[in-house]
Amino acid sequence: MPRPRLSFTTFNLLNLNRPGLPLYKSSRPWTLEEYDAKIDYTARQLKTLRSDVYGFQELWHGDALGDVLSAAGMEQGYTALVPPGHDGTRIVCAGAVRNEILASDPEWIEHFPDDFVLRSGGDDEQTSDISVSVTGFSRPVLHFRIKPVANAAAIHVFVCHLKSKAPTQIFREPWYQPPVHSPYAEAIGGGLSTIRRTAEATALRMILTKLMKGTNDPVVVLGDVNDGLLSNTLNILTGQPRYLMGFQTGGGDTDLYTAQTLQQYRSTRDVYYTHVFQNERESLDQILVSQEFYDNSRRRIWSFKDLVVQNDHLNFEEHRDLGSNDHGVIRATFEFNPLKTAAEEATG
Repeated sequence: MPRPRLSFTTFNLLNLNRPGLPLYKSSRPWTLEEYDAKIDYTARQLKTLRSDVYGFQELWHGDALGDVLSAAGMEQGYTALVPPGHDGTRIVCAGAVRNEILASDPEWIEHFPDDFVLRSGGDDEQTSDISVSVTGFSRPVLHFRIKPVANAAAIHVFVCHLKSKAPTQIFREPWYQPPVHSPYAEAIGGGLSTIRRTAEATALRMILTKLMKGTNDPVVVLGDVNDGLLSNTLNILTGQPRYLMGFQTGGGDTDLYTAQTLQQYRSTRDVYYTHVFQNERESLDQILVSQEFYDNSRRRIWSFKDLVVQNDHLNFEEHRDLGSNDHGVIRATFEFNPLKTAAEEATG
């Protein structure tokens, strides 16, 4: 009998809103023709990837996701996860899940944990005080559970979109003085974006640790984390697990493993990138999994099968005309393959 398979896709929708509705102050609304192209492109991606779970970023309007699922012929078999009354005035993370495996109502996490704190007097007398007062996620984090196999634990899924690398615009700030600050606006803005993204990664890590510590709850994080594999953002989110080789077994209770690294162990060359900016190719979009999805873990339930990155469209910048998005679309597939205990191995 073939083993059951389970696939996850993360997909940045590039500001999917209904035609004519406002986007960012610096962006004009989609025309009807541009919107139709986006719906067509997005629907074709969903049909090609055929995932069980989709995590979306940059959804402005719930009806727009409904249009995508309808165009893909998926409106009957999948449940769209969108906040009630999501009417095109704000950006959220969203999802689409096969009906039969969805195991909970979705929730959107807006605020950091009550015990979140980023404040320090420094490690030594040469280090000055630091205090960060960010209290919530720029884009609410989506959380829900799925149960693809009846006799296996339900899986917690989080969909996130952390603060971008783009410098925060500071010229509207009351303290901004053009003669003084304009030469450093990009550096100050970049520093602010990095601090905010780091705070969001820390808050999400706290949420994940509380869920995973001392439990065997499988966890998957899908999202645009706006930072690369070796960044401090990923180090905070993953806990920097040790990747075991050969027949070693282990696994970290609260660690997360990147599907990118799992794929690299299967490949002879790293060709993974999900974003292009000024000819720099980076992997900003990630699928992170707990030890229950790690082949070398003593608590393995699901084995890594493969990873697909749809990124050819990043070679073309005419996203408005083509309907494409500006990030790669990633799918990771796993097989139900619980690690047998020594007693189970002995009895066959």
